[in-house]
Parts: sequence; structure tokens; C-alpha cells
Amino acid sequence: MPGISTSTDHVPVRVFGGPTALVEYGGLRFLTDPTFDAPGDYPVPGGSLTKTAPASAAPDELGRIDVVLLSHDEHPDNLDNSGRALLADVPLTLTTPGGGRRLGARGLADWESIELDRPGGGTVTVTGVPAIHGPGPREEVEPFTGQVVGFVLTGDGLPTVYVSGDNASLDAVKEIAERFGPVDTAILFAGAPRFTILFDNAPIVLDSAQAAEAAEILGARRVVPVHYDSWAHFTEGRDDLLAAFTAAGLLDRLDLAKPDNLN
Repeated sequence: MPGISTSTDHVPVRVFGGPTALVEYGGLRFLTDPTFDAPGDYPVPGGSLTKTAPASAAPDELGRIDVVLLSHDEHPDNLDNSGRALLADVPLTLTTPGGGRRLGARGLADWESIELDRPGGGTVTVTGVPAIHGPGPREEVEPFTGQVVGFVLTGDGLPTVYVSGDNASLDAVKEIAERFGPVDTAILFAGAPRFTILFDNAPIVLDSAQAAEAAEILGARRVVPVHYDSWAHFTEGRDDLLAAFTAAGLLDRLDLAKPDNLN
């Protein structure tokens, strides 16, 4: 199947563009940051964000979704109108504490965990982990870009999966690695988004070289990058990721497969 890992050593991950991916884990189906709106301009305070390409699937083509892992709800390149509509049909959305209040969802603070029942018995544990949406200390960044959460999935007999969310902090990655590393699959939000009016144009999510460094810190056996295409403010894409992972000697860990469909 195009875009789906065929290795029995890894969990299946399907990537649809932007930050949106479907992860099948422990018999449950997790969707990250749902964004399915058409290309166009989407308003944000002080301006707009431009989507340049459609998602490679529509929400009604995804099948059952058990959990949405929503890194944050305040930006349309992480949760758009179609994504918000989808949340109503999903049994559980996990997000930031503030997002939980705004959406009527379950917010997870740093290192807070929730156990989910697996269809065949046993549980999957989802732990909220730190993420900083810009360079510098959280208290200096959050007033401008908001609160963000990452996630770690664990379970008896299951590999560890890390979903970074919109994180730019390698120090946060080091904390996560100390508690959960090595990880099997790291779904890293990348793309080096930049804005001239924010943080002297520094990336507010990992750039490609930082993504490679994060992979090494985590001891990740596989890296599935997301959040590097489909939006004009993403300044680094597929070629930059390939170059950075090649330079770091980690190209064999990079999984850039994208599906044409779900069949």
C-alpha cells in the first residue's frame, strides 16, 4: 500500500499533508492535528496563513478515528474548520489544558497520562509531554504563539511512539528522551516556519537540522516528519529534510512516504 510502512517492526503511519497523520497503535487509531480545508488564506491575529495544497484524503475517507492528538487549537495550520467539525465525531480529543477548556476536550499537562482501553484487552497510555512553539523559554514564547503539547504512546508489548507537536525546543526533546527513550517512531513536526515579526525570524518549530538532532537525541529507529509541506510559511521541505538527515548519517531512519490514497 503506498505510503504505509510494511515493516512489522513499526506501527503504521499514514501522512496526509501539513501536520495530519493517522497512527494505528494497539488496535486504536489516532489522528494528529486534523487539517482538511482547501488551499487558501486563513485569518490569524495580525494577518493570515496561506495553505498551498490540499490534504491527500478527506475526513470521510479515513474510517474510524478513536482519538485525536491535537497539539494546539489556536492556529488554522493545526486545526482548521474541517478539523473542528471532525472532532464532534471522535470519541476523545487530547490537547493542551487551555484547548481542553475551549473545545470541551481532555487537556493534558506536562507528564500527565491517560489510559485507554485496547479493543483486544490491555491498555494504551498517552502521556502529554512538553512542547515550546518558538525559540527561548516557554514563558517568553507562549504569550505570542500559545500553549502546545506533545504526546508519547506506550503500552505493554508495544513500541514507543512520540508525537512532537509544534515544538522548537531540543531541551524539551532531551527531557522526553530521558523519560521515554529510545523511541521506535518519532513523528516530528518540522518545516522551520518563520515570521519576520516573531522572534527575529527564528523558526517556531524544528528546522530540518534540528529534526535530525532530535532523532539522535531520542534514539529514534524511525522518523516520520510532518508539518513541512502545504503551507507558505513553512520554509524548509522534503529536500531540506533529506539533506539534513544525510548530513547527520541518519537517512536510513527517515520515512518520507506519503499515500496517494487509503486503499
